[in-house]
Amino acid sequence: MFGASLICAVLINNKATNSNVAEVRQPARAAEAKAVPVLVELFTSEGCSSCPPADDALTRLEQTQPVGGAQIIALGQHVDYWNRLGWTDPFSSAMFSQRQSDYARAFGKDGVYTPQMIVDGQTEFPGGNMNLARRAIDEATKTSKASIELTRTDTTAQAAKTDAVPLQIRVGNMPAISAGDTAEVMLAITESNLRTDVPRGENAGRRLRHASVVRQLNSLGAINPQQGKSFTTAPIINIGKGVKREQLRAVVFVQERLSRRVLGAAMIALTSST
Repeated sequence: MFGASLICAVLINNKATNSNVAEVRQPARAAEAKAVPVLVELFTSEGCSSCPPADDALTRLEQTQPVGGAQIIALGQHVDYWNRLGWTDPFSSAMFSQRQSDYARAFGKDGVYTPQMIVDGQTEFPGGNMNLARRAIDEATKTSKASIELTRTDTTAQAAKTDAVPLQIRVGNMPAISAGDTAEVMLAITESNLRTDVPRGENAGRRLRHASVVRQLNSLGAINPQQGKSFTTAPIINIGKGVKREQLRAVVFVQERLSRRVLGAAMIALTSST
């Protein structure tokens, strides 16, 4: 849905990877920093005049990491319901509008709005409020999280020659899943350093900049508490021609389907060099 010049597909292989393949051990940043990963989602739109400050806030949260003990993992999701008001957001998708509606039902809300920030699937507030963001992120660091091992399994030489990026994902040490719920393992591909000159709509005449824009979001499978609390898979990310790989990241997170509670997250860069 994002066009031929962007990420083409995510191929999922649940079989064990070949032990003869040399792994690029580029662990998720959460492991390096020994901080608690916290997922911060922003529902936004280029057609909304209130959204640019919230986009800037999301960028600052990820780039400056202002909350001690937290590793902030950002997901910017552009909804499509603003597109009818004069400007079609090139990063928007009905998928993200639906995801926001799923949150509204979980929160018992009658509708949706932008900009909306949601921390670990449990706390929501207007997206540009940095004080509320820092407070919610700090609280999220106090909850139990699953361990997620996220690595690339291509060699350095392979990475320079192919647009396919194989990953290895292992989820373990799951916290208790809420009664009657299941947990889903999600994979997002984000792109940063994006900009748009907006000619129409509420932001007409402005140049908007974005970071951590979700370009693909896929479910890799579910973790059923009756069938164990671990999960392993090996997806392959196929990157389209012309995409700057250094601007891409893979984010894996585990989320309860009904409560929307995020049980763990990890992130890795998809750069061609290590």
